[in-house]
This record gives sequence, structure tokens and C-alpha cells, in this order.
Amino acid sequence: MAWAGFIIAILAQYIGIYTLEEPLYVKGYYALAGAFLIVACLVLQKTIRDNEEDRLHMNAAEEFES
Repeated sequence: MAWAGFIIAILAQYIGIYTLEEPLYVKGYYALAGAFLIVACLVLQKTIRDNEEDRLHMNAAEEFES
């Protein structure tokens, strides 16, 4: 369900940019900014997930040593 919402949001964003009545360089600027935002969100999500997994493994290792 999360992936469907993500894809719908991306499609809506780029359809909006495509139908925008501005010069091509403005559309390109918005499209690039949107692409960077998407990549930043994916990297942030992965970093948060990896940090959480590391924290869980550290806790499990500490409990095992005790």
C-alpha cells in the first residue's frame, strides 16, 4: 500500500509538471528538484532503517553477553 501511494504521488507530481504552462527550463528545474527529493527520501528511509537494525543487533548482543 505504501508503494502504491508513493508511485501515485510521483505520477501526480510529474503529470503536474508536464501540464504546467511554463518554459521548458522551469519544468526541468522542477523535475530535477522532484527527482532529488525522491532520492533523498529513499536514502533517508534506508539510513533510518539501517540505524534501527544496528541498534537492535547491539541490544541483542549485549543481552547475549550478560
